[in-house]
Amino acid sequence: MPPKSRQRFSAFDEFPGSEENGQEAQGKLSTFVQTEVKKQPQVERIERLAPSKMMPDRFQPRRLLPTGIRRRFFNGEIDCYQAAGEWLNLSKSDASYKIEVDRLLSMGGSFEEHGQIKPITGSWQANAKGDFIFQIETGERRFWAACLTYINDQLVDEPLLRIESIEHPTRQRQVLENRHAETPSAVSQSCEIAALILAEMQIEPQQHAGEEFDYFRQARAQRMPVGLWDKIRPIMQLTRPRMVQLLNILQFSNPMLDLANRYQLPERVLREILAKPEELWEQYMRLSIQNQLTSDEVAEIEQPPASKNPVVKAKVKPVQENRAYKTAVSGIRRFANAVNDVDEMERSKIMDDLADELVISDQASDIIPILEELISLMKARI
Repeated sequence: MPPKSRQRFSAFDEFPGSEENGQEAQGKLSTFVQTEVKKQPQVERIERLAPSKMMPDRFQPRRLLPTGIRRRFFNGEIDCYQAAGEWLNLSKSDASYKIEVDRLLSMGGSFEEHGQIKPITGSWQANAKGDFIFQIETGERRFWAACLTYINDQLVDEPLLRIESIEHPTRQRQVLENRHAETPSAVSQSCEIAALILAEMQIEPQQHAGEEFDYFRQARAQRMPVGLWDKIRPIMQLTRPRMVQLLNILQFSNPMLDLANRYQLPERVLREILAKPEELWEQYMRLSIQNQLTSDEVAEIEQPPASKNPVVKAKVKPVQENRAYKTAVSGIRRFANAVNDVDEMERSKIMDDLADELVISDQASDIIPILEELISLMKARI
């Protein structure tokens, strides 16, 4: 007798029950799949778009554009390429801007060599004129990298960037993108936490009202609903006390927040400054920037009298000079220890790389006479 052929069955036929039960199960599965598909972020299309057809999110927690330029850019007084040109010129005379511009130019150069690996995400929105423009959710660094490279390299053709249009942009995705790109400054982290709180409480920014820091500062005035911190913790990867400490940074005025962000002051330094009398916060902040003070060094500074009289600055000056001396001594000792703790071959490589870095950054001409004077003084004493 020939072997019976094996009959194929639907997966639902493996369950006991009638044919009607199988059809019912198939129907439930179909409904489940459709429901799950609807839950997924909807990608409308992926295409290439020129930066002139895009607009960064003004309330992105991580600030890139210098304050004076960003205000005019977001007010529509200048376009993205004019903003990039002013930013490039500013970086030539200010080292604090040069660092970020150089990073973005390096990113822009990598687009030409390796292509744009990650697309810019966002959605199409109508602007004040009624025209549709691509509102950036994530990828503002890629946007400005392309603009800066276009101006710096004097390109003829406007760059085209890969964009991914999504149905529902979220503040959470924006913050996750920021934190995966590079470690944000303390000020940026405080704005990220504030942005997440305000998003959870459905408090949206008013596009033409006040300064961006004013929007983020609203988070400190909110009564937090139960469970809100638990929603934010997985995104920020920080404990609740740590997030509260970062939120406290928003007590500084807008110009001071901009200053702290520009010079990447650590949260611990800012916390020590907050412990000082409020009328002296700006003095201590500038002192910390000028001398690269640690939090312990800020804490050790004797508080000058709480007075707005110019005499206050005179009394702070000797402390500033003393701190400059301590910073210089500490820096020289750390440098000496670093090169002495490695073998001769590694030391030679470190010295070569250090010399290259100082020459490229145009600091060599300033450092050489200082080191020569120090060497001469040490030899005289030896």
